[in-house]
Amino acid sequence: MAQPGGGFDLSQIMQQAQQMQQKLVEAQEELANTEVTGTSGGGLVTATVSGDSQLKSLSIDPKVVDPDDVETLSDLVVAAVRDASANAQKLTEQKLGPLAGGLGGGMPDLGGFPGLGG
Repeated sequence: MAQPGGGFDLSQIMQQAQQMQQKLVEAQEELANTEVTGTSGGGLVTATVSGDSQLKSLSIDPKVVDPDDVETLSDLVVAAVRDASANAQKLTEQKLGPLAGGLGGGMPDLGGFPGLGG
């Protein structure tokens, strides 16, 4: 990237930024089209979310439906959705993590400055 005389090749930097942006858009589209599941109650409740954390479906085993204990069912639904959302977050980190590093996410240790690094 450095040119003779110590300058930077701005066109090369811009081209790399555009490539990185395109990869990011592609990864986000792939995430939106990917579905992950989460479960609770040993699989009695299953939530399916997209990679961008949109709830797509919820499946409840009839065995867990008790009109006298709606609270347990509610807890199981919340737990399944949270599990699915956590799985979507992991997927997002896997897909976008390498791209974030290319956007300056891998900053060097700034240990000599309070609050900036180790």
